[in-house]
Amino acid sequence: VQLQASGGGLVQAGGSLRLSCTASGRTFSSYAVGWFRQAPGKEREFAAAISWSGGTTYYADSVKGRFTISRDNYKNTVILQMDSLKPEDTAVYYCAAGRTSATMARGYGMDYWGKGTQVTVSS
Repeated sequence: VQLQASGGGLVQAGGSLRLSCTASGRTFSSYAVGWFRQAPGKEREFAAAISWSGGTTYYADSVKGRFTISRDNYKNTVILQMDSLKPEDTAVYYCAAGRTSATMARGYGMDYWGKGTQVTVSS
């Protein structure tokens, strides 16, 4: 599975961005997908994850209520809708595929990674 994240950019605080993770490979629909982010000088952290069916989602406390993860297995795409953005959301965002969303939410079990996309939120 090859993953490509896109949709990052510069936005003012309170604004929105929509990130896409597009995958190649026929088995994408059997994988859970997670979004992770890494701010300058900080370790990579979990943001959101979704099960292979889309029926189960997990969010970090820091993004809960502001970010929404969804997927379209026919289009091999996972979307991270980010609303009410804050300067502390500034980071490089990565998508990853793994076996379960529960393990990815705990920070392990990621089998494939895509290249990141930069999100910058100005105050």
